[in-house]
Amino acid sequence: MRTTRSVPARPALIAALTLATAGSLLLAPGAAGADPLPVTREGSAVDDRAARGPASAARRALTADSSASSASSTGTTTRGYPRRQTLSPDAHNPGDKSLKLGLIPYHAIAPKLNALQRLGERVSVEVTGRSAGGHRLYLVTVTAPESARQARAQERMRGLIENAPAAAAKSSEIKRKYKTPVFVNGNIHGNEWEGTDASLKVIEQLATATDAKTRDLLAHSRLYFNITANPDGRIAGTRANANGFDLNRDFVTASQPETRAMRQIEIGKQPAVLLDLHGYVNGTLIEPTTPPHGENYEYDLFLKNSYANALGMESAVNALGYTPAKDGVEAAQIPFRDQEEGWDDWPPIFTPQYAAFHGTVAAHTVEIPLAVNNEEYDELPVPELRRRSAVNTAVAGAAIHATLDHVREHRGTLISDQIEVFRRGAAGAAQVPVSPRTVPGVPGIGPEDVYTTTFPRAYVIPPAGARTQRSAPAAARLVDHLLANGVRVTRATRSFRLDGRTHPGGSYVVDMHQPKRGMANALLADGRDISGKVSVMYDISGWSLGSLWGATVERVPSGSLRGAPLRVIGEAAPVAHVPAHGDLRLRLTDPREIAALNSLLRQGVPVRRATDGSVIVPASARREARTAARAHDVPFTATRQTGTAPLRRLRVAAAVTPGELFALREMGFEVTPVSTAVLNAGFDWRRSGADVLFVSAGLDRAALTAPARRALDAFLAGHGLVGRGATGAALNAAAGRLAVKPVEGNADANGVVRVTNSGAVTRDAPDRGFVYAPLWFTDPGPGVRVEQSYATGNPLVSGHWRQLGDGTGGPAAASGQASVVSGDRTVLFGTEPLFRDHPKGEFAQVARALFTVAHSASVKESG
Repeated sequence: MRTTRSVPARPALIAALTLATAGSLLLAPGAAGADPLPVTREGSAVDDRAARGPASAARRALTADSSASSASSTGTTTRGYPRRQTLSPDAHNPGDKSLKLGLIPYHAIAPKLNALQRLGERVSVEVTGRSAGGHRLYLVTVTAPESARQARAQERMRGLIENAPAAAAKSSEIKRKYKTPVFVNGNIHGNEWEGTDASLKVIEQLATATDAKTRDLLAHSRLYFNITANPDGRIAGTRANANGFDLNRDFVTASQPETRAMRQIEIGKQPAVLLDLHGYVNGTLIEPTTPPHGENYEYDLFLKNSYANALGMESAVNALGYTPAKDGVEAAQIPFRDQEEGWDDWPPIFTPQYAAFHGTVAAHTVEIPLAVNNEEYDELPVPELRRRSAVNTAVAGAAIHATLDHVREHRGTLISDQIEVFRRGAAGAAQVPVSPRTVPGVPGIGPEDVYTTTFPRAYVIPPAGARTQRSAPAAARLVDHLLANGVRVTRATRSFRLDGRTHPGGSYVVDMHQPKRGMANALLADGRDISGKVSVMYDISGWSLGSLWGATVERVPSGSLRGAPLRVIGEAAPVAHVPAHGDLRLRLTDPREIAALNSLLRQGVPVRRATDGSVIVPASARREARTAARAHDVPFTATRQTGTAPLRRLRVAAAVTPGELFALREMGFEVTPVSTAVLNAGFDWRRSGADVLFVSAGLDRAALTAPARRALDAFLAGHGLVGRGATGAALNAAAGRLAVKPVEGNADANGVVRVTNSGAVTRDAPDRGFVYAPLWFTDPGPGVRVEQSYATGNPLVSGHWRQLGDGTGGPAAASGQASVVSGDRTVLFGTEPLFRDHPKGEFAQVARALFTVAHSASVKESG
């Protein structure tokens, strides 16, 4: 754990800390009232907000087709620049939250972009997709005009840099003519507005400037501005989009259309430099970050360039002349230099860290200083809010201009280091640990900053049924996700041997000698237990798709792929299959299989449960099964089983987090969001048609009015309950259902854990789970069944899970304890099987729990 830096904190920051401790000066009228140190997690460790996202937003996110915009986003078009289009205006919206701050409302952005395009031949506008709420996403490119031939040359050089980096490093054409790509991402958090306004101001300045520096910059750079990454949140004044998702936590999963649009920009434009404009940390926070640093990055190149650019941004921001006494603005801070821990770049869920895997060598979150959101938005007078927004816009603008100056002055280094990132990957070269020798000019590098990994020779994802009982849809989904993230995947045309082991034909192979090996490893590796490295983490610490997405992923440490019968693929082979004769069996181990089941139930197909946890579809519904198989890419098999009890269509009332609500809808459940507020407003349980209640957030029985409490109790008297976490366990106790004692672990703990599955709800589930504020159950009473337990020993595979100061709450305390229990029409989860729509291999546990408690309740009622 970091305890000190060889370079002490600047006097300005020490003074700021002293003032913050005293309290009075920073809380004077007009001051920001923010303590610049230390920086820790945004919000509570436990997400206890009940989701309210409309079903239409989920449908839009789940069905969004990015192919329409992929050509423009990836740069594969042969058109030159400018690429003008006239944007149709949006309807005036007086409720846009930007208006109160004196900032541009969303409906004024399209007319503004039309006007900017008319200023000359430097500005182009493209629509890269639509948000979950249906709003257009705008990408503005600023560069010197290019003919179609020049544009094709730029794309050829871009491809050479990634695909033939050794040759690119020697290319005189790239050195002379390649335009450095720069990506400025604004407003990814909807209620952190000013990055959008600063970008528009900078674009306007660049469009008309005639000075030599601007001409030189645009002749040798392409500047890409994602004007508002989150228009839903900008309009509503919320951090999240219309589905309730924090988009800056979604890059590994890419569940939301806005995230997929940003992903496509990063892959297609291949920026060497990225700014992600946020708020609000006073003084302005400019990455690079504190430890731990992502172990899959080429961190020596990343730190070298990011720190150099951060110094320029710091100087530009401080040169604006804002002071604590006059403006409430502290001096800028660089976490790597000025903090010990608490603001890390470990998980690739954040925009800058994700971009590093696509060749970005200088990437920054920039947190502008003065808060204008949340309670400040509601409580401060409008003149003060607008003063703060003007300061923030100026600060964001200074950061952008400083970055553009850095790009103009250091173009050669940025591009050569980007090439080196890809060269190391393609060659299978070792990483270079950071040190004062390898990263000269960056002060304070110590052993606490060294994070590297050993890349395997390959990963093999075998087809379903080969050495595994995992589902075919899981393997196909994982492969398609790897490809969508720019990872190269091949498929074996016949069986082959690698590292002394035979792998079956049809296996997918990820050769780790590839330019984006860091991305491949970040997605597929188990990860690392970093509990002993730092005391606190900013967000999640474990995320492995190889562990959590339901496919078998085999790590091959060494060996040669020369001569292996491998074919490069652009998509996974479809797995949809329906036998020509007989009744049909559908496994329920994957969210796609659950979605297929729910589509059949919606059509009234008579489906029956089987004793092995699958379902049986009669031969008479073969046409419906074929449609479902194609729509969800799932296989049915022939069976002679007749099944047991019939299944019926479920309606779920859910007081859950946004990620859980989205995952339920992804699996095809009909969901009605509820919460304490909804129930107190007079929720009609009978009219809702709900069959089961799922509770994990936002429902507190003690906070209900007497009528609402009676209505809830009446519903639970005849219906099933699925609970997750402390909130679900509390409702279980209040309703007198399962006799168990819930034990809460460290609320800051999160990561991938080993589990042992022992019940019908968790049948065929992976032996890995995900936890965030883990919970377990002790002292089971009569009728309580243990469905799953934490593994004995240390159950943590990767992540951060420490015991509390009193010795409780750690992984040792959870060892061998029940993580999922059931009984009496109730299932309780201590894990996070639907967390942020991410751990796909865990989803089926929740689906089985819902069907189990709903149908057991109906049987009990009819009996």
